[in-house]
Amino acid sequence: MTSRGLIAAILLLVWAGAAAAQQRPLTTEDPESIGAGRVLFEGGLDYVHDLEYTVSGLTGNLTSVPTLGLSIGISSIAEIQIDGGLYNHLAITSVKPAPLSSLLTVTGDSTHDISDIVIGTKIRLAPEGDARPAFGFRFVTKLPNAKNETGLGLDTTDFYASVLVAKTIRSTRIVGNIGSGILGDPTNGQRQNDVVTYGLSLARALTDRGELVGEVNGRVNLRDEGPLPGSETRGLLKFGGRFTRGPVRWDAAVLFGLTAIDPTFGFTAGITYVFNAFTVP
Repeated sequence: MTSRGLIAAILLLVWAGAAAAQQRPLTTEDPESIGAGRVLFEGGLDYVHDLEYTVSGLTGNLTSVPTLGLSIGISSIAEIQIDGGLYNHLAITSVKPAPLSSLLTVTGDSTHDISDIVIGTKIRLAPEGDARPAFGFRFVTKLPNAKNETGLGLDTTDFYASVLVAKTIRSTRIVGNIGSGILGDPTNGQRQNDVVTYGLSLARALTDRGELVGEVNGRVNLRDEGPLPGSETRGLLKFGGRFTRGPVRWDAAVLFGLTAIDPTFGFTAGITYVFNAFTVP
């Protein structure tokens, strides 16, 4: 988001507010919003290898296309976010008994479904100062659009809330998230599991248009009796790059799972477009 020296500072002021909010290919959220009256649209393709669905018992290679995101700046400090996807295809490599495997209607060696839609709001609570980082707050709800009959959904509504922190040091942007998630139990509607969510990302500017990025992002189950189905500890490590030209940004990254049920590896690539859409009174 920045470059070296004086150019870095100028770019941070002009560009961070327009594009930092939904910073593909990263998942860790920057507290800066996209700006009043601005709209951010992003799309991409994701592929992960050897992903395990612990509730349905399926394991396979998942392709998601397109993954979509929309952010709308409703003020200078707040935005509404909607994320989802149109098509998830799992090439099944193994099937094993699981809590809801009896509900599967899958035939053959593959299954497909849409993505769950995630709707949320992000608010910047304090801007970045000379010595003070920027602070923000984000809360989102995941809707149960993907079906458990396909093996790719949980049919649960989940809620997440996170505190967002970010600081730019020379040409490097450091962003941290910490929060909690309230996850429903797909096998028993009367139960839920609270997990801790986290994220830490770095974005290092190489030029006024290109940067290297990386992050670790995931959730941790703290339940003494062990996680409820579908709320296990998960995490991803991701490395990639971004290239910006005008209002358009291209990105690509590789990723690696941090637990036995996460994908062994994968990649993502996409594009982000930001434009002025309306005037906020």
